[in-house]
Amino acid sequence: MGYHINKVEWELGKELLQQIRERVFVCELHIPKHIEFDNLDQCAHHILVTDDSQVAIATGRLCSDGLIGRIAVLPEHRNRSVYRSLLTYIVNLAQQQGCECVSINCILNEVERFKRNGFEQQGHVFMEAGIPRLRMQCPINRFNTKPFTLVH
Repeated sequence: MGYHINKVEWELGKELLQQIRERVFVCELHIPKHIEFDNLDQCAHHILVTDDSQVAIATGRLCSDGLIGRIAVLPEHRNRSVYRSLLTYIVNLAQQQGCECVSINCILNEVERFKRNGFEQQGHVFMEAGIPRLRMQCPINRFNTKPFTLVH
């Protein structure tokens, strides 16, 4: 199965982006809807992944500071190929935007895995969506898609 990846403006792709994120983060992971959709959605770069039938299956966003987030892949499409393609697209976009590093807000039990894959801790533990997290950062030239699965 092939995948098509495109950057979409929030206002134009909002319905599809929200459907995917609601199904994954709100319904599956029980993140409150008012936290899932925040003011960064208006200014972030949004990515939409569709399958060969043009059905929306995944999304992610890139903020202007290089923060990667809201990576949501529908359960029936969670495989290395989808994650690798989506994240490679996002990192290339970050590089085009002039970012030297990308970062994520990592859940604590994943920190060591991200460290083993080139990420370094930035700052202290903080709460996001009721979950303790740590900002992890990686230079774009050392970025590896391997540690990624669901990323809020």
